[in-house]
Amino acid sequence: MSQHRARPVVFSFSGHDPSGGAGIQADIETVVSHHCHSVGVITSLTEQDTHNVKKLLPQQPENIISQSKTLLDDLSVDVFKIGLIGHHDTTTAIATILQQHPAIPVVLDPILAAGGGTRLSNDELIKAIIDLLLPHTTVLTPNSKEARQLTGLTDLTECGLKLLELGCKFVLITGTHEDTAVVSNLLFHDNRLWETYHWDRLPDSYHGSGCTLASSIASLIAQGLAPLPAIEEAQEYTWNSLSDGFQPGNGQHIPNRFFWLEETT
Repeated sequence: MSQHRARPVVFSFSGHDPSGGAGIQADIETVVSHHCHSVGVITSLTEQDTHNVKKLLPQQPENIISQSKTLLDDLSVDVFKIGLIGHHDTTTAIATILQQHPAIPVVLDPILAAGGGTRLSNDELIKAIIDLLLPHTTVLTPNSKEARQLTGLTDLTECGLKLLELGCKFVLITGTHEDTAVVSNLLFHDNRLWETYHWDRLPDSYHGSGCTLASSIASLIAQGLAPLPAIEEAQEYTWNSLSDGFQPGNGQHIPNRFFWLEETT
């Protein structure tokens, strides 16, 4: 009988996106694309399409905790990935789990608004993220708008340094929302701006790009990469998935997270 190598396990706390572009579906596709095993707990149901989020339906915190404990009692989890939270009580539930498993790295994509513009957070949730999750975060991946919301600052370098002070080990601020010809992603580590990555700006708007980036980082760390090379490689994977994206509806494009499977012509 042939023996199969065990796959690293990535545990996602994510929202459910019925359109299949973001949330838990994006996590699963990205994690599987990196040859890892995806498990997770739904933080919130949503009503949304490829245009925008219309309704947020947070799940009960006690259910999130019990579901997580059941999984963690059975599986050896290599990385936690956190996406849409949706309610400050959910933050408390997730923090409870992280505190019980301090050795597991955490990749946090602080989703504060939908790609279509709908706000998915309030001041209470933002405070809970800062107080309860950032001290446990290995890699934080805010876009520039989220970095400003989390810190109350304007200058992105100041934002990144502040987020390090709040407890994150690595902070990657993505620059897609900035009015620049080229997208510049800023990586902060060890109390300084560590590196700036430049990427060609793609012509379309994408649904699930942040989920893809964070899940890729989480998967690569689960595979054994240190955070720095994981962050570098995940950006390339994400850019390629966006570059090969498609438009299944009338709204934003969806990343093709299995671009590498398709034959080039």
